[in-house]
Amino acid sequence: MTNPSTLYRGGVLHCPADPSATALLVRGGRIAWLGAAADAPAADRVVDLDGALVTPAFVDAHVHATDTGLALAGLDLVAVRSAGELLEAVSAFAAGLPADAVVLGHGWDESNWSDQALPDAAALDRAAGGRRVYLSQASIHSALVSAALLAACPEAAGAPGYDPSGWLRRDAHHVVRAAALGSVSAAQRVAAQRTALRHAASLGIAAVHECGGPGTSDESDFTGLLAISGDGVPEVYGYWGELLGAAKARELGAVGAGGDLYADGALGSRTAHVSAAYLDGEPGGCGHGYVTAEQVRDHLLDCAAHGLQGGFHAIGDAAIGTVLAGFAGAAEKLGTDRVRAARHRVEHAEIMSKRLIAGFVEYGIVASMQPAFDRLWGGAGRMYESRLGLSRSLESNPMGAMHSVGVALAFGSDSPVTPLDPWGSVRAAAAHHNPTQRMSVRAAFAAHSRGGWRAVHLDNEGVLALGAPATFAVWSTPAGVDRGLPVLLAEDPELRGPADPTPLPVCRATVLRGDVIYEEGSS
Repeated sequence: MTNPSTLYRGGVLHCPADPSATALLVRGGRIAWLGAAADAPAADRVVDLDGALVTPAFVDAHVHATDTGLALAGLDLVAVRSAGELLEAVSAFAAGLPADAVVLGHGWDESNWSDQALPDAAALDRAAGGRRVYLSQASIHSALVSAALLAACPEAAGAPGYDPSGWLRRDAHHVVRAAALGSVSAAQRVAAQRTALRHAASLGIAAVHECGGPGTSDESDFTGLLAISGDGVPEVYGYWGELLGAAKARELGAVGAGGDLYADGALGSRTAHVSAAYLDGEPGGCGHGYVTAEQVRDHLLDCAAHGLQGGFHAIGDAAIGTVLAGFAGAAEKLGTDRVRAARHRVEHAEIMSKRLIAGFVEYGIVASMQPAFDRLWGGAGRMYESRLGLSRSLESNPMGAMHSVGVALAFGSDSPVTPLDPWGSVRAAAAHHNPTQRMSVRAAFAAHSRGGWRAVHLDNEGVLALGAPATFAVWSTPAGVDRGLPVLLAEDPELRGPADPTPLPVCRATVLRGDVIYEEGSS
């Protein structure tokens, strides 16, 4: 059959241009008709939506697919709450592995522990029966490493961030991370990538932005992931984060030379570059800046020469200030309009100020942000407060303030740093710990859908509209939600918060350019 059509009818469509629409026709990968089900044209196939909500599919604007897949199938340490629990988890997991295997685990976060003492390298050796152990912290910017793995990476001892206890940061962490992930076979990597992408599709995600680069992933991992993009799984848009690496990024098939191009580290590891010292670290410690303003400028000029989008990972206000100084230098050479047209990105942008937000507006920078960071670590008594103090913690992740002045937002998870959870992220943005930073559900949803497409210069995607790509998700919604986007928050605005127990929508199907990439009940 040539160009078959499918009619989806009897649903609640999130279609602002036609709020009364209850059906859509898909033909040739696009939406060929929208309107009332009673007026629907004939189709080769009909799907009865039975009142389900239909929305544009989500885009996750910052993921690490291989790490996500390995975490889903491997040693998940998110729930451990002490060194003892961590060692018990390692011991149980290692018992099922060959003696020469590497124990890969992820997700421990000592900021949630009543006793924040960590096990040392020797204790990890004993728990794992002498196996090499690599356990990434929730931020993936540091790791606990066993003595066996340290012995296998002698070059780490001379690198910045080395600690004989086995808690490694900065360059030393990159050395052992490369060795640990090098133990994963090509077949295992592909399996992990497909696991991650299938899981994303089951959550209504039709596209992801993979952030790779030296210190995060290797070239074969990156190109292997791009090779399976859209093959029955969500599409993958890759960013390769190597300084002055626009030519390399283009060669690898990336859409941009950015993503995990580190201007600093992470708050969880106290390596994010902040202007005022951490309260719970070494006296006077402000983290680490990894680039200069001149390097930022030259990288953006290199991107312009290759016609490529650029960007940086920048979390702390000092690092973001350095990045913006580099943008100013590039604008002097290229003109502000040309810089703005490129839609360069900054990943995370957690510690901001009015001056820094103004810089994002001036240079048209896309802020690729993760609302779950505030949900997990913001507010009183959590990691941001212990690192920064309560006042600074409540000023972090200022999505509402940025949205209100026109900063382009693209939401994601940074998975596996936080789980793939798009509706949870929408709620987190709408229920920020700081009420002045909250966004409407509609605005947060747009940042997690159309915002992700716009961040890769695909401006006509992420909407239910005639002629648009047929990329959408079908949802079962909580009881009582009968029109439009779900009411995700408590009725009383004063009661809104990240712990709101209102059930979130459940994905029934995800459609990418007309092809069903997930269907509830399918394996």
